[in-house]
Amino acid sequence: MNIAIVCYPTFGGSGVVATELGIALSTKGHEIHFITYHQPVRLEALQHPNIHFHEVNVPDYPLFKYQPYELALSSRLVDVIQNAQIDVLHVHYAIPHAYAAYMAKKMLLDIGIQIPIVTTLHGTDITLVGSHPFYRPAVTFSINHSDRVTAVSESLRQDTLRLFDIKTKIEVIPNFIDTEKINRVGKPCERSLLAQKEEKILTHISNFRPLKRIMDVIKIFEGLSSEIDCKLMMVGEGPEKVKAIEYVEKTGLEDKILFLGKSNEIDKVLCYSDLFLLPSEKESFGLSALEAMAHGVPVISSNAGGISEVNIDGVSGYLADIGDVDTMVVRAKELLSNDALHSQFKKQAKEQASKFSLEKIIGKYETIYSDAVASIQF
Repeated sequence: MNIAIVCYPTFGGSGVVATELGIALSTKGHEIHFITYHQPVRLEALQHPNIHFHEVNVPDYPLFKYQPYELALSSRLVDVIQNAQIDVLHVHYAIPHAYAAYMAKKMLLDIGIQIPIVTTLHGTDITLVGSHPFYRPAVTFSINHSDRVTAVSESLRQDTLRLFDIKTKIEVIPNFIDTEKINRVGKPCERSLLAQKEEKILTHISNFRPLKRIMDVIKIFEGLSSEIDCKLMMVGEGPEKVKAIEYVEKTGLEDKILFLGKSNEIDKVLCYSDLFLLPSEKESFGLSALEAMAHGVPVISSNAGGISEVNIDGVSGYLADIGDVDTMVVRAKELLSNDALHSQFKKQAKEQASKFSLEKIIGKYETIYSDAVASIQF
């Protein structure tokens, strides 16, 4: 099957999932065409003959205050779908991608080509941008005019139905992790590069937006470090980073909290880690938590959105109410001060992550694609 995938090419969860899905599908013999404004970060090279990248170029016209990416994307979609004989178009995010896909679909109908659209909802397109009154009509329209719609968690599905007047069915297909790849790579860790032998290593990975509650991460570490010798690895970039660094410098924690920036080597970061922190205010799924669990790292997280569908309280880690830093500190201390309990949770975290293995999820998308193609009336 020839499959076109539209996503953001960034470090965010939706871009990672879309890219990993495309790579996996290509190894099963499908022809995969990524269409976006930059080569996806997880697509380090066109490492498989079945993978193709089509760049979306947006001309810079002085007439426009904001350059019309949706228009450029729709036109590029028409070109690729027509020339590569695409069977199904899979877009990640309702706006702008599903919206642009619908416009491309209508343009293609004028030349006798019918293309089914599969839209995957990831979270921000629904709970933040999409729920704004200015965008709600476009989001509703885009979802209702997709041939198949999926959401990455039951929580997100329920949010979508609550916020929008949805007429089409939404199927939950959770995010996934390539557990086999992680197991193959192994753990060639040298903890001494980051911490002393007796120090515990805590990790947080995100895009440092306000909803990730970066200061809660640091305060959890502060509360824990007063009793347990530990370090905190902060991985990512975003608007809250400057404030976090200023606070760390003000409190004299520069030697204990390291800001590592964006990284394509998440596996290496997580293999050092003893505990993962994710106290988010909103989280449609919690892909970073799943990645940590797949490496055998227990998770301390908020009970927000779809996280509780991934991180099981008392099994793979612990959940607490949003902003309840004190409880998160207590739970973190319980795990890191008891070697037997920590080992048990490490094992259970890996077992829970295996439920979201790529092998178990990819077939669900193949079924969705086949159903979408079959639904087209020729």
